[in-house]
Amino acid sequence: MSQIQGWASFKPGQALQAYAFDPGPLPADEVEVAVEYCGVCHSDLSVINNEWGMSGYPFVPGHEAVGRVVAVGTNVKGLKVGQRVGVGWTASSCLHCPSCMGGEQHLCAASQPTIIGRNGGFAERVRAHWAWAIPLPDALDMASAGPLLCGGVTVFSPFVLYGIKPTDRVGIVGIGGLGHMAVKFAHAWGCEVTAFTSSESKAVEAASLGAHHVVSSRNHADIAHIAGTLDLLLVTVNVPLDWTAMLQTLRPKGRMHVVGAVLEPMPIPAFELIGGQKSVSGSPTGSPNTIATMLEFAARHRIAPQVEHFPMSRVNDALAHLEAGKARYRIVLDADFR
Repeated sequence: MSQIQGWASFKPGQALQAYAFDPGPLPADEVEVAVEYCGVCHSDLSVINNEWGMSGYPFVPGHEAVGRVVAVGTNVKGLKVGQRVGVGWTASSCLHCPSCMGGEQHLCAASQPTIIGRNGGFAERVRAHWAWAIPLPDALDMASAGPLLCGGVTVFSPFVLYGIKPTDRVGIVGIGGLGHMAVKFAHAWGCEVTAFTSSESKAVEAASLGAHHVVSSRNHADIAHIAGTLDLLLVTVNVPLDWTAMLQTLRPKGRMHVVGAVLEPMPIPAFELIGGQKSVSGSPTGSPNTIATMLEFAARHRIAPQVEHFPMSRVNDALAHLEAGKARYRIVLDADFR
């Protein structure tokens, strides 16, 4: 195999640099994908800056890659050269542990993230185990599909995990990279959707995305007004909130589910859980089957992330745009190595 050109992080806080690396022989159970587009996720920033303490340098970020298969290992099943696929947060899992055998491969203790210990999709080509290279439905536009592979499945999974019904009332906290997709999914699922946002300017936009109601996450009176009404409260932000007030929006047996990486401890009052038999939970992305189901659902309901495009050669501008909070709402890099 020839060298792969990409954009790598060499040190926390530094700009990415052009980087060429030899990927070595293609493992028997992996595919190599020619990247056409790659989403830029806030998790890329977290790993670039080693916020989670698990980064290894140098590495190529990017874990929302879409493109076409250009090579297959000898043990690859179900994929062929030329097929459109996407690679998300996970690039491999062991496929024999209880989690993998139970269809929850994303919970495998030996799973490998696409950008931790590996090189990701800010590059000409990216590799993944065949089970984690997910075929894209024909109806999906590749130019906007990348963010579905991480952010999309992250907010879609709770609907599957907890059997959310079309008659349920769902609250989405945060109308950003994750939240705007969550509103679209919840609306298409048939739910009554309440969007929580700290930005008055996003109220009209949240309604256009499918929210039936919009509540200020900074207005305690507004939050108190909807107390006891929600079946699911999906928290997509990574900042501390008034968790007691959030729990009080739930109906009996309601669930507050966290998918935003809130780094500070969350004080949860026990009596708010006990009195209404409520739950607090969290989840990462999803299994290959859940990702495939999400992509089919998105194709059927014509759900696409709202994206801004940058050429991959301007990756540092794209990262700065994201870090400044200016992205509306996801960024996609267009591969321009040739």
